[in-house]
Amino acid sequence: MTGRALVMVIQIGDIEFGLNSFGDIATDAGRVMSDGEALRLLVDEAQQAESVGLDVFSVGEHYREGMVDSAPPVILAAAAQATSSIRLGTSVTVLSTQDPVRLYQQFATVDGLSGGRAQLVLGRASAIESFALFGYDIAEYEQIFDEKLDLFLRLMREDRVTWTGQYRAPLENARLQPRMPQGGIPTWIGIGGSPDSVVRAAQNGLPLMMAIIGGRPERFAGHAELYLRALSQFGRPELPIGQHSLGFIADTDEEAKNTHWKYWQPVVTAMSKERGFYPPTAERYEVEVGTGALYVGSPETVSHKIASIVRTNHLSRFDLKYDLLHLPRDAREHSIRLFGERVVPRVRELLEQEPSDWRLTGRAAVEIVKGGKATHA
Repeated sequence: MTGRALVMVIQIGDIEFGLNSFGDIATDAGRVMSDGEALRLLVDEAQQAESVGLDVFSVGEHYREGMVDSAPPVILAAAAQATSSIRLGTSVTVLSTQDPVRLYQQFATVDGLSGGRAQLVLGRASAIESFALFGYDIAEYEQIFDEKLDLFLRLMREDRVTWTGQYRAPLENARLQPRMPQGGIPTWIGIGGSPDSVVRAAQNGLPLMMAIIGGRPERFAGHAELYLRALSQFGRPELPIGQHSLGFIADTDEEAKNTHWKYWQPVVTAMSKERGFYPPTAERYEVEVGTGALYVGSPETVSHKIASIVRTNHLSRFDLKYDLLHLPRDAREHSIRLFGERVVPRVRELLEQEPSDWRLTGRAAVEIVKGGKATHA
C-alpha cells in the first residue's frame, strides 16, 4: 500500500457483535452476590447473549478483589455446555504469565467441548497482578510476551514442535493432546494504544482487537491504518479489526447514564489512582458518554454511536464490556437484551443506509501509553 487513498468497504453481514465480562461481581436485590453466584451468573449471561442473537461471549482474566474471572477456560467450558452456537472466548488472556503449553491444552479442550466455538484475545496485560502472583519479573514484560507468543503460535500452527526459550522448559518433538483444528483456533492480539503492538499483530498474521476504554475512540483510526499497511508490507491479507469498549444500555438516555455513573464512578476512581489518568467527574463523564468511548444510553443513542465508530475505525467486530462492580443483575440482564434485540439490528440498519468508504489517508498511530501502560481511559 502506498500513501494514496484506498477505499475499503465494510461488508455489513460480516460485522460481529459480542459481550465482554471481567467477572465483576453483581448485586441482587441490594445484596452482593457470592463468588459462586457470580460465576453461575456468567454462564446464565452467556446463554442470554446467545438467545438475543449475539455472535461472541468473552470473559477476561484478572486477579483482584471483586472479579471472578481468574480461570477463563473453566468458565468457558461451563458456558459451552449451556449454549449451542455462540462463540466463546477471552476478552484478554495475559499470555505473559501463562504457560503456552497449558494454555493450548486448555483451549483445545474448550474448543472440543464447544464444538469448535473457542477463541482467544492475547494481551501483555494492563493490570499486572499476575506477574507477582506467578513469579514473573515485570521488567521483562516485552521479552516474556514475545517469547510466549512465538511458542503458542507454533503450537497452534505446527503438528510437532521442537523449541527452546528462556522462560519455560524446552520442547523436543512435542505433540499436544487434545488437538486444536489444523492452524489453531481464532486468536486476536489485544492492544491498549501501542503502535508496536499493532505491528506485532500484523507480523504474526493475527486479527487486531483495540481496547478503547476512554477518550475519543476516533484516535485509533491511525492504529487501524498502521495495521492494514503493516499487513500489506508483511505480505498478508487484510484481517479483522475489533474494538472493545465499556457501555450500558437502558430504556432512556437519562436512566442509562444515572445507573451507569453510580457504579462506574467508584471503579474509575480507583483505576485513575493506579494508572495515573484523570479522576472521574460528572462533567468528564458527560464528555465520555457524548464523544468518548463510553457507549451508554438508550438503544437509539448507542446504535448511532456504534455505527459511527464502525465506519471511522474500520471495524468488523464490536464488543461491549457490559458489567461493572456491583451493577445489579437485573440491570445487566436488561442491558444485554437491549443490546442484542435492538442495538445490533439498528446498527446494521444504519450501516446499510450509509455504508463506510473507509480510506487509507496517512493517519498517524499515536502512542497512547505512558510508562508501558495504556492511558487512554
